[in-house]
Amino acid sequence: MTSSVVGAPLVDWTSAAQIAARVAPPGPTASRDELAVLVQGLREAASAAVPHVLRVTRMAPSRSVSHAEAAGGATASLSQVFVVDRSRWARANTEVMASLTDGVAESLTGPGDKPVSATTALVGAAQVGAVLAALSSRVLGQFDPYSAHGSSAPGRLLLVAPNVLQLERDLDLVPADFRLWVCLHEQTHALQFAAAPWLAEHLRASARELLVGLSESSRQLAEARLRDKLTTAGRVVLRAVRGQEGGVAHGLLTSDQQRSLAEVSAVMALLEGHADVMMDAVGRATVPTVRRIRAQFEARRDGQGSSTLDTVLRRFLGMDAKLAQYRDGAAFVRAVERQVGRDGLNAVWSTPEHLPSAREIADPGAWVRRVHG
Repeated sequence: MTSSVVGAPLVDWTSAAQIAARVAPPGPTASRDELAVLVQGLREAASAAVPHVLRVTRMAPSRSVSHAEAAGGATASLSQVFVVDRSRWARANTEVMASLTDGVAESLTGPGDKPVSATTALVGAAQVGAVLAALSSRVLGQFDPYSAHGSSAPGRLLLVAPNVLQLERDLDLVPADFRLWVCLHEQTHALQFAAAPWLAEHLRASARELLVGLSESSRQLAEARLRDKLTTAGRVVLRAVRGQEGGVAHGLLTSDQQRSLAEVSAVMALLEGHADVMMDAVGRATVPTVRRIRAQFEARRDGQGSSTLDTVLRRFLGMDAKLAQYRDGAAFVRAVERQVGRDGLNAVWSTPEHLPSAREIADPGAWVRRVHG
């Protein structure tokens, strides 16, 4: 007999963090001195990236910078920087996911419904922990806007040291250039949320709505006859393995939910594409080997998934969509800039209504006509 906890979350996040940290693969080997140089280099790069990001984006944080922050340097006004290993990144993302799913369990249960059982929460923990552990070797950096406490506090920037070291070794890159290039991307994300203080809550609300819808669909699927469940699940997994659109979640979403997902994906495409364009816009005067880094990095992206297992894993988890976001969003940003310039593009950060729709990501001219007339 399973126990139930009143008000329990969908996932036991403490257990998920422990599982993710334990299962995350170790990083490349390095001497103590080499690791010390790596950590210091990433911290310096994160700080050095800020003025370049402010310059090339022509954006500014919406809030004023306090005297304490000014004394601490420009980095403090955009993000709190943490250089982490793979286990700590995985644990940190359980915190992000806990924030994004807060209250979802309550939304799914009515007065006569049973609360989430401890067993269900533990199963969810095992699944989430395993996925985050698998992803922990792929992420170079991440800006988390949900760790901020209070409206005046910046989010945290996580730089995954072993992954940066592994990639600069694999691609034979100039370490100082590559570390700055990575930080330019992540500090651009930090500036996006600092310039649009409504953005974090906008994304949280959209993600929460989708999660509630997906959970409802999953519950309806669970109530179906076993044969129907197997047939539906089989079709979804087969579609994922074949690389057809949508992956696993796509098979559980209604048409309305799919449209909502497309709109959220459009915002993510904007965020990723904008950061991708701006990190290259600093030019060779700032990052001397920027063209070589971009060429090597794109080849690496295109070459990922050469093994069958890796390809299936990325499709199953929706990681192919992540790669597409960089390209579609970057194309949108460049097209808008050609029509209305960088200042015209920055209107996108002024209000939620100015965010591009899924259709506008594919048709930048439509966004320009709607926003600029």
